[in-house]
Amino acid sequence: MSQTPQAKYREDYTPPSHTITDIDLTFDLYDNNTLVTAVSQVKQLGESNVVELDGEALKLRSVSVNGEAWSAYEVKEASLVLSQLPTEFELTIVTEIDPEANTALEGLYKSGGAFCTQCEAEGFRRITYYLDRPDVLARYTTKVIADKATYPYLLSNGNRVAQGELKGGRHWVQWQDPHPKPAYLFALVAGDFDVLRDIYTTKSGRKVDLEIFVDKGNLDRAPHAMTSLINSMKWDEERFDLEYDLDIYMIVAVDFFNMGAMENKGLNIFNSKFVLANSQTATDSDYLGIEAVIGHEYFHNWTGNRVTCRDWFQLSLKEGLTVFRDQEFSSDLGSRAVNRIQNVRVIRGPQFAEDASPMSHPIRPDKVIEMNNFYTLTVYEKGSEVIRMYHTLLGEEGFQKGMKLYFERHDGTAATCEDFVSAMEDATGVDLTQFRLWYSQSGTPTVRVSSQYDAGAQTYVLTVEQFTEPTQDQAEKHALHIPFDIELYAAGGSVIPLIVEGKSVSNVLDVKAEKQTFVFENVSECPVPSLLREFSAPVKLEYNYSDEELMFLMTYARNEFARWDASQMLLAKYIRANVQRVQQGGDVEVAAEVVDAFRGVLLSADLEPAFIAEVLSLPQHNEVSGWYKLVDVDAIAKTLEGMRAIFADQLQEELSAVYHSLKQAQYSIDHAAIGKRALRNICLGYLARIAGGNELVEKHYYQANNMTDTIAAMSAANNAQLPCREALMQDYSDKWKHDGLVMDKWFMIQGCNPAANALEVVKQTMQHEAFSLKNPNRTRSLVGSFLNLNPVHFHDKSGSGYRFAGEILRELNSTNPQVASRLIDPLLKLAKYDDERKALMRAELESLKAMDNLAKDLFEKVSKALES
Repeated sequence: MSQTPQAKYREDYTPPSHTITDIDLTFDLYDNNTLVTAVSQVKQLGESNVVELDGEALKLRSVSVNGEAWSAYEVKEASLVLSQLPTEFELTIVTEIDPEANTALEGLYKSGGAFCTQCEAEGFRRITYYLDRPDVLARYTTKVIADKATYPYLLSNGNRVAQGELKGGRHWVQWQDPHPKPAYLFALVAGDFDVLRDIYTTKSGRKVDLEIFVDKGNLDRAPHAMTSLINSMKWDEERFDLEYDLDIYMIVAVDFFNMGAMENKGLNIFNSKFVLANSQTATDSDYLGIEAVIGHEYFHNWTGNRVTCRDWFQLSLKEGLTVFRDQEFSSDLGSRAVNRIQNVRVIRGPQFAEDASPMSHPIRPDKVIEMNNFYTLTVYEKGSEVIRMYHTLLGEEGFQKGMKLYFERHDGTAATCEDFVSAMEDATGVDLTQFRLWYSQSGTPTVRVSSQYDAGAQTYVLTVEQFTEPTQDQAEKHALHIPFDIELYAAGGSVIPLIVEGKSVSNVLDVKAEKQTFVFENVSECPVPSLLREFSAPVKLEYNYSDEELMFLMTYARNEFARWDASQMLLAKYIRANVQRVQQGGDVEVAAEVVDAFRGVLLSADLEPAFIAEVLSLPQHNEVSGWYKLVDVDAIAKTLEGMRAIFADQLQEELSAVYHSLKQAQYSIDHAAIGKRALRNICLGYLARIAGGNELVEKHYYQANNMTDTIAAMSAANNAQLPCREALMQDYSDKWKHDGLVMDKWFMIQGCNPAANALEVVKQTMQHEAFSLKNPNRTRSLVGSFLNLNPVHFHDKSGSGYRFAGEILRELNSTNPQVASRLIDPLLKLAKYDDERKALMRAELESLKAMDNLAKDLFEKVSKALES
């Protein structure tokens, strides 16, 4: 590395020295020498007549000011400094770029046969020299020129305003976006596509053209994305009173993309994973993922585009809020309980792990080296939980008042997290002073609860304590404002009203102190408490429940999430006990009455199948690892597999009966059908582990009429290491080897292979004709699944898994450091492992740090891990 990358700090924010009100872009597209002409209207804001424009990997052709060549400039490594400037001027910069060679997939690059862009967070500086920061908002006019036969579709932001023909078979199209936006929202696509078209009429009667562009031959896989888009537009009008504001809305699916999708104004560029689906190529999870991501990017039109973030430290302002909105969208359209459960699994698993890692940071970070490293579960998922806490504290009506005031104040501007809090406060009159700490404090709070019942006084006392352990970035922690949702149950399952000082009180307790006591009156019998209902705050709950109390809540809690949560706490008790037993050389055991409790859920006619499937799903290895200061990889794996085997053996008759009762002759993606498949395939996963499992799984695979069932059979064969595994995997590869996106599911199963030779299988699979390390989806599916989802073999004591990770990271460091940065996370948690593994992980990190050309993305993470 030529020089040590420097950190940036939130507290050092200063407004821009200049702003750009309008920019006129012309792209003359060629694979290796695209010419970009940028004509900007610039205004000086401060005292200085010097402006420093961001730029990377650019070949500067010319600079002129007010139409005259300008010589007062200096080209630096990552910027262009102009001096002696007038207070207002027209700046023309011509740059040359090489899209074909741009393997980082930031800025303008080639994806297959198409040109496309990715500018968030700081990719626009790879297109032209510019004030590439989110608080500079300009109106964009974009002219795209290219060969007509090869690139018949030329797309950019806003509305199409002009087009024409040129000599030599080239043509041009001009786009104009009337809404000021920062550079990160710029988009351009040029290619030859199949197009799905529709029209949406807004609530005010405006007609909006909808267009989804996909690779040739994929048109039959686009209708679900269109349906999801129309549902998103309708939902945002109904729930948030927000209407779309352009004449056209376009989505383009591309194969090479670092992210899931991008909310560029009017032209959303998507990873094809989140657009393309039909029953033969996509699972139910794919369908639901497409619905959520289409919604997420559309909802950004207001929460991210119309109101953007002032600086990248405020990223959760747009992302946490928009994740909350897409979660609500999915919950309103589908099962609210199941969606909530799946969201909480992400928080309790990988997000809690991130909080406990060297990369721990608040949802509004204070320091960063590489902006791309901000795109974390903490900023997105924990950020959405913070927004959900507003909703819990203020209610739907109060929350909507706050949203309306937020838009009234900040539409068309670059705002801060503080602006959002102030809008919520001012709209409702609720004091959120202490609540603001959620933005600045990192780590996961623990809420420890104890209870005491006084039969004579008929009082029930809950004592609530909160503490947050020091994190690598913050030693000192403070008490937070935690909305703590509870319910009390009498023996027969009836709800006991919450009475304090003679008055009814809300189910949501305001926990604000390090230790607080709540005394409830008129409690005629010792109740069973349901605590942290709906996961009302992103905290770890500690309460000494008995098995009987948890089984009671599994049966009687009114709230489905609370019933699921009780099942998870019951499982957690037995997982912890069995890990200890395995470490001492014992066998895995589960009490008969616990198995009976899960049998009752499995056979319940009152619960929806999708919910039952969630209850029967054991926590993932990574979530369990997060419960321990020192992780025993092998003991956890043996415990989880042992418990699955016990449930399979003890419940085999019921699992078999439910499995056979849920077969569907026709495939549909309505939520009831999805739920039935989910439960049937959970049953299959258990049945694979008992006698006759191989034949059942094989039959399931060959009778499948949809991808969900196909993948369920392959996963069951893989997880149980059945004899049919290789034949099924080979059959799938033979059918789909021509389609990388469909093969990603196969690559993921290979990465998760529990066989002893798993790493060798992964290395061999990298030679598969459908695999390419240059494609982020392929890399994440195979390499990412091995690193993240195959802990036993990644953490093999030989260190082979760590060395493999290092080899991949070194290669990606020079081609796509953003993907490398996403893959390195399992190596960063070295502090949680035994000394032998820790030394091997540290050696690999030291080797990475010693590289001469280590990218900023990796340098930041490697440095923090080594400091830990």
